[in-house]
Amino acid sequence: MAAHRRRPILNFDNTRKARDYYRELDPLNHYSEEELRSRYRFGREGINFIVELLSDEIAPSTRRSHSLSATEQVLVALRFLASGSFLEVIGDTFLSYDKSTVSRVVRRVTLALASKVNDFVKFPTAPNERDEIKHGLFRVGGFPSAIGCIDGTHVRIKAPSQNEPDFINRKGFHSVNVQAICNHEGSFTNVVARWPGSTHDSHIFRTSAVCRLLEGQCGLEFGVLLGDSGYACTPFLMTPYPQPCTRSEEQFNRAHKTTRCIIERSFGLLKRRFHVLHSEIRMAPDRVCTIIVACIVLHNMAIHLREPEVDDGVIGDEEYELHEEYRGPDNGNAVRRHITDTFF
Repeated sequence: MAAHRRRPILNFDNTRKARDYYRELDPLNHYSEEELRSRYRFGREGINFIVELLSDEIAPSTRRSHSLSATEQVLVALRFLASGSFLEVIGDTFLSYDKSTVSRVVRRVTLALASKVNDFVKFPTAPNERDEIKHGLFRVGGFPSAIGCIDGTHVRIKAPSQNEPDFINRKGFHSVNVQAICNHEGSFTNVVARWPGSTHDSHIFRTSAVCRLLEGQCGLEFGVLLGDSGYACTPFLMTPYPQPCTRSEEQFNRAHKTTRCIIERSFGLLKRRFHVLHSEIRMAPDRVCTIIVACIVLHNMAIHLREPEVDDGVIGDEEYELHEEYRGPDNGNAVRRHITDTFF
């Protein structure tokens, strides 16, 4: 008896049928809310919100049959950001898109998202905005007059072709050092994603627009940021006592740490939502920075839309302790002492 001849899993004919099938399959109608969130990190309302927000920038300019609609492009980009898979794998998931198409779509959608950063990532400047955050952070850990918690996180990248040594961080791998500030709800109110991994946290802050803004304000009346020992203690950025000597100083440090933990949780949730920030992003640094800002924007959208937190077994907290203690001059000791003596 002749051996049974196996058929290929996909030949030209059934590949074309599979492509046609997927194009007829509308994920927004096919999947449940839970299935959509598992794949794209947003439910129907959220996906439709993103499509409507970006449609002017990403909708195809022609009506050719093979042009991707705004909805298809958003789904491809969200799947890439949520999974962190290779571009080829994302293309295979959608059955009809090659690597170059997926790359162009991800680039187009992330650029469009990053262009909305000022609409979704806003530092509190109005008194009522600052008061709301002060009250919220005080409820978190009992620290007074805080208008945000600041920290940095590293996103691993492949070795770039230019200025490669600048991107090697203290742990020896290539990364982008991202600075962010969050409020009491875990939303990011500021992000700086443009510095190579070797850059010290204090330098990123010192050269930032937020630092220049706070330098012209009045300390506790305007509000202060809470940062770890990687930053200088200034009148507008409080760091813990390096060696607390009194009970009041210990209480200050305890309230500071409890409150500041919210930025670590926010980074953890961000990386659980968007696994692309966990893996090595194999793109040029400028494209990586765009992806990071796009994920920050999406993170704030998810909080605004009350999307449930992601719990799929992936650890989202900081994997690498890369904070180098600041050893330069401090000029915020008087404010720190005033807070300690008055509130603790």
